[in-house]
Amino acid sequence: MDISLEYYRVFYHVTRLGSITMAAGALCISQPAVSQAVKQLEEALGCRLFVRTSKGVVPTREGELLYSYVERGIGLFAEGERALRRMQDLEVGEIRIGASDMTLQFYLLPYLEAFHERYPNIKVIVSNAPTPETVASLCGGRIDFGVVTTPVKLLDQVDLVPVRQIRNVFVAGEKFSFLKGRRLGYGELKRLPCIVLEGNTSTRAFTDAFLADRGVELAPEFELATSDMVVQFAVRNMGIGCVVEDFAREKLHGGRLFCLEFEEEMPQRQMCVATHKKSPVSPSGRRLLEMLTADLTGKKKI
Repeated sequence: MDISLEYYRVFYHVTRLGSITMAAGALCISQPAVSQAVKQLEEALGCRLFVRTSKGVVPTREGELLYSYVERGIGLFAEGERALRRMQDLEVGEIRIGASDMTLQFYLLPYLEAFHERYPNIKVIVSNAPTPETVASLCGGRIDFGVVTTPVKLLDQVDLVPVRQIRNVFVAGEKFSFLKGRRLGYGELKRLPCIVLEGNTSTRAFTDAFLADRGVELAPEFELATSDMVVQFAVRNMGIGCVVEDFAREKLHGGRLFCLEFEEEMPQRQMCVATHKKSPVSPSGRRLLEMLTADLTGKKKI
């Protein structure tokens, strides 16, 4: 039965107020429009809903029965509006973010801390994954946005906003101190035991592509799942580790590791906030995005 919800809304106010005139005032419509809506509803349902009295109208038995259901429905609509308003006011909500260990640790974490302090009732879910998986989750609608690192396979539906520069370095421990102070060619890495990340990361993809352009293909001694493990293996003199410099910074400053120097330095990479052009972001997600990009005025999308 296809009956306009507006008729039920009119019926609700007429029953609640016991007056067509008062219902018209509450709804900001004319009395004839209220009467017509009641008539249309009665005809559609095949029964009388009201009896007119000198004081207004009272519901029939059928009207009382219908009102018991309509009242609950109107109450649910109002409850839904209140819940939506709370979400828009950032009193409740949920954000789904994709990030790698690196982007979470060296960029996103302070923002999440500040956001949680301001909006403690917003639930934040972080899916920890390498850049290619994060982009796939974004395109599949499983996250609101991601924080990724270049290189990224550019897709028409994804926007990338650079937020921070990073660089890859090769690091080594005391066992390889004979390499200190030397300016190396990348070809020399082929004669050294190397420790790298697994092949599904942007760091590994960038390193492999850079070396391949120079005719170098590594046969690594170890391929590990995390950059922290690459650093730990390098500290234990198990080979030359390739990581983003941030992961090795503490060991470099403490003298446990040193950076190899090369005749040509690898170019810097970017951390980027990735959003989907067509997928809507929740109000709480938009607020966090505003915090992430607040200091990026003038920076262009990739």
